[in-house]
Amino acid sequence: MLHAGLLYDKRGTDTSPDWPRRFAELARAARDERLRSFYSAGIVSGDTPIRDVPLLALDVETTGLNPAVDAIVSVGLVPMTLDRVRASAARHWLVKPRVPLSEDSITIHGITHSQLDRAPDLVEVLGDILDLMARHVMVVHCREIERLFLGAALVHRINEGIEFPVIDTMQLEGRLYRNRPASLWRRLWPRRETPVSIRLSPSRQRYGLPRYRLHHAVTDALATGELLQAQIAHRFSPTTPVGELWA
Repeated sequence: MLHAGLLYDKRGTDTSPDWPRRFAELARAARDERLRSFYSAGIVSGDTPIRDVPLLALDVETTGLNPAVDAIVSVGLVPMTLDRVRASAARHWLVKPRVPLSEDSITIHGITHSQLDRAPDLVEVLGDILDLMARHVMVVHCREIERLFLGAALVHRINEGIEFPVIDTMQLEGRLYRNRPASLWRRLWPRRETPVSIRLSPSRQRYGLPRYRLHHAVTDALATGELLQAQIAHRFSPTTPVGELWA
């Protein structure tokens, strides 16, 4: 993932929709059969304990950070629970973007023109991706990347976007470090402080998680899944309703 802290919603909160009801509405409205099947599979209600929620860590690599002009080049999905990230069941797709690769993006994620020459268009593997996503709540680090890029990609291909709930590990870190009330000492004697980074690697380090070589869709998805496990263990509970975590 090309992480961008500037995309984080500094409010740290969202007014989430009633996702089961929203999925039912979207299933009735969807024109594409693959999307209709995805929504018709349904989604858990917000009062479901997180331990009982089907989870799927998701990451996309892109040509840049602007979904209006950049495109997806790879997608990684990793099934997980609060106890296990199932790396052996991970799926990875290289997909041909409709815009040229930049030298910066090649440097970051290492995906080259030659690797993408024979890659399918995203629409050719969309059915497989949506079949795996069905019934799961996505786990991502910076939801604006995955949700907006997938939405833009589908609009360009099938004239329909996509909506789905996500648990954003960046947002969960932001709740702690961006919205923390100042102590009396800091209010009386304010000073400039270096903000705590809520990017993926520094967030993992705070929980003692191992360092990975990032910017591969499956590795980043796995790393995000492990981060959520640590966040639940240290700051929440297996019985926390998913509605308190998703957006």
